[in-house]
Amino acid sequence: MAASYRRRTCTVEPVFGIVKSVLGFIRFPLRSLDDVELEWPFVTRAYNCKRLDNLGIA
Repeated sequence: MAASYRRRTCTVEPVFGIVKSVLGFIRFPLRSLDDVELEWPFVTRAYNCKRLDNLGIA
C-alpha cells in the first residue's frame, strides 16, 4: 500500500495540485458530467500553455 501511494504521488497528483493552486481551479462550476467533460480539456490546455510559457517555448 505504501509503495503504491508513493508512486502515485510522484506521477499524477502534483499536476492536480498545480491546477488548483496556480490556476485557481478548485471545482467545476458546471455540474453535469457532459459539461465537465467539455470543461476539463480547457483546464488542461491552460495548464499546458502556462508550462510552455514558463519554459520559454510559446
